Amino acid sequence: MARATTAPFPRVARSLAELGARIRLARLRRRLSAALVAERAGMTRPTLHALERGEPGVSLGALANVLHSLGLDGDLGLVARDDELGRRLQDDELEVPTRAPRKRRAPGDGG
Repeated sequence: MARATTAPFPRVARSLAELGARIRLARLRRRLSAALVAERAGMTRPTLHALERGEPGVSLGALANVLHSLGLDGDLGLVARDDELGRRLQDDELEVPTRAPRKRRAPGDGG
């Protein structure tokens, strides 16, 4: 039984549709049929078509398999790679020491 998912935000829905269109274009540029890519990715043609339409219910694993089948799996490593906002938030929370840390004495240093 399929799990119910919440509807994506409009901006997310547009991003998924654009991603699906880019994947479809990559497949067509390689002159690969939907049946062949679906078979290589271990899914059915309807699942591949759902991914190419940007439907939100398609799993991340299915996306990764299609990217691998098209030779684009290196692109998956670029997702959220440069998290500028997260880094700024993290830097804001870092405490700046007011003085240098104490030196640790080695055992047997006589101290």
